[in-house]
Amino acid sequence: MGGRKQGMEELLPLLLLVLMIPVWTYAMGSDPPLSSMSAPPDPSPRSLPSSPVSTSMAAFTPELPTGGRKHRLDSHEKLLVALIASCSLLGAIILIFMGLWVYHNKFNQKSSKKSCQRSETEKGLSLAPFLGKFSSLKTVSRKSSVAFFENKLLEKASNSFSDSNILGVGGFGRVYKARLDDNKHVAIKKLDCGSQDAVREFENEVDLLSKMQHPNVISLLGYGINDETRFIVYELMQNGSLETQLHGLSQGSALTWHTRMKIALDTARGLEYLHEHCNPPVIHRDLKSSNILLDANFNAKLSDFGLAVTDGSQNKNNVKLSGTLGYVAPEYLLDDRLTDKSDVYAFGVVLLELLLGRKPVEKLAPAQCQSIVTWAMPQLTDRSKLPNIVDPAIKDTMDMKHLYQVAAVAVLCVQPEPSYRPLITDVLHSLIPLVPVELGGTLRAAVHSNN
Repeated sequence: MGGRKQGMEELLPLLLLVLMIPVWTYAMGSDPPLSSMSAPPDPSPRSLPSSPVSTSMAAFTPELPTGGRKHRLDSHEKLLVALIASCSLLGAIILIFMGLWVYHNKFNQKSSKKSCQRSETEKGLSLAPFLGKFSSLKTVSRKSSVAFFENKLLEKASNSFSDSNILGVGGFGRVYKARLDDNKHVAIKKLDCGSQDAVREFENEVDLLSKMQHPNVISLLGYGINDETRFIVYELMQNGSLETQLHGLSQGSALTWHTRMKIALDTARGLEYLHEHCNPPVIHRDLKSSNILLDANFNAKLSDFGLAVTDGSQNKNNVKLSGTLGYVAPEYLLDDRLTDKSDVYAFGVVLLELLLGRKPVEKLAPAQCQSIVTWAMPQLTDRSKLPNIVDPAIKDTMDMKHLYQVAAVAVLCVQPEPSYRPLITDVLHSLIPLVPVELGGTLRAAVHSNN
């Protein structure tokens, strides 16, 4: 197109030149030279008396033939007609060429746009097909790109979603371990989106995670769509969820005191990123131990953003009550009041799980349950009782002063009145001195050498 456009631009001056040649030729040939216009000498002039005035006028006035003026007027009219005709023709040609130029420009833009869209679809590096189907994802930043995975590729990577590859089970589906063609291990969440709620959660999670980047927030690698089934592909977290580590077969034996404090610190950092550094702020709304994932080095990352909302203080009246029993803040459960302090309450419950090794809600009888908050609160503030309720897997392995400090933080986080709870930033700063330097805190080696 560039060569064609340049050729047209070079041709236009040439056309102007060609069109002007007849005009110039006509102008040059219409009037004879001045010498030819002078009257021939009279062979027999009559001698007339002349006055000085007439003699001087004769010197300045050339003699013209009788038809000279008429001939010149005719020539000027013809020249004017020729100029008008040439300009009209020139204008028409210019308009035609401008039209062709505009047409070719538009045609080339459409062609390049189609080729770009085709290449993006083939490479699977754009959200364009996804955004066209789900309008709520149009807020995704243009800088972000999420890979689209074909269903056949995901089936092959997960061995047709074999039960042996199941990592966890959620409300709308399961999470599978998979290996891509480049030998990269990933986790695939397979969602049955037969309901609008499931579709909404899927859209919400992909939308939010595609715009987030933080060491303590799970990384989104891509998504897939197959009829009513949706897929979300994440980085694989080798040590599974905190819930599995604490309440699974190992019963927390792999989690030392300092590892637990590191997990609490990582979780607080992830929440602070959501509350303080996202614009607009994000409320997770479903923080719990099963949504805190651990990599090979027990670095903790927040996951499962299907229920997350932005700027909850403004949207609280439009948010349907959701969450997990035992982690839901009282004000949200009873009055539908949702703020960032709701996440702080859930964090306090997770902190109690790390301290005590108990589930957030435990059955006392077939029809009777007890929350960890209700059970632990009277004993958390009693220094003589606190050491006796600590998880047996870490009992007598920590500095008692640190134990009391963590218990105090947990008590503040689970206060019934949200205004009494600290901001997650304050929680973060209170935990940093309790975590060793090599694990991301400021605790020096000499202090915890025996732990």
